[in-house]
Amino acid sequence: MQASVSQSMPGRATLSQHEEIARAAAGVAPIPRGDDGEPVFREPWEAQAFAMTLALYEQGLFTWAEWARALSAAIKCAQAAGDCDDGSTYYQHWLTAIEQLVRDKGIATEQALAERRGAWDRAAHATPHGQPILLESDPLR
Repeated sequence: MQASVSQSMPGRATLSQHEEIARAAAGVAPIPRGDDGEPVFREPWEAQAFAMTLALYEQGLFTWAEWARALSAAIKCAQAAGDCDDGSTYYQHWLTAIEQLVRDKGIATEQALAERRGAWDRAAHATPHGQPILLESDPLR
């Protein structure tokens, strides 16, 4: 995986050609939307999880049916573990589903994913507030 810089801001995204993901998610857990019908992201990482899902789909990693099953399984598992189920963890379920699909498809191992999560966590703690988080900021890198 390559490091990337993102300067995403909380807010809205234009789906245009990607309304398929909204339809796929709708049967499982509808994408949070504002009064104007556009997706709403509370934090930059939520928009990034959304964009990552689209990119992996466009690369042919999974079908929307596979995505819906993975998202459904992630939500059910979280609910069984006591998830607050108030919508605040919605995109955390997206990340869980993406990671599961990546493991299932043999794209990355659990160890590789854990190492990347650790690197991002260390980089985040080493990054001044308001600055983009870069993997190069990981003090162990």
